[in-house]
Amino acid sequence: MPEQSAPQELAEIAPKLVALTDDVLFGDAWERPGLSPRDRSLVTVSVLSALYRNEQLGYHLAVALDNGLTVEELSEAITHLAFYAGWPNAVTAITQLKKIVDARNAV
Repeated sequence: MPEQSAPQELAEIAPKLVALTDDVLFGDAWERPGLSPRDRSLVTVSVLSALYRNEQLGYHLAVALDNGLTVEELSEAITHLAFYAGWPNAVTAITQLKKIVDARNAV
C-alpha cells in the first residue's frame, strides 16, 4: 500500500478515523499474508464498484495498477461485475479507470 492512505486533511475533524484507516485498515488488514496486495486490490475494486463507492474507487483503481493488476484485468473484472452489480456501476467504474489510465499515459 502507499505510504499515505487516509486523506490527511480529514485528521483535523476526524483524527481517530484517519488513525484507524492508516493503522488498522492499511497497516494491518492490507498486510495480512492470506492474500497478495494484487488480490486484495481486485477484491476492493470489485466491491467499491459494485456498491457504487466512487469517492474511494479512483484511489483504489490507481493502487490496483500499482499492485500489479493490468488495465485489461481491471476492465475484465468491471465488465464481469456489470451483470451482477448493474450497468451504471460498471460504466462509472470503467470511466474512472479510463481517466486514471489517460492521466498516467499523459505523464
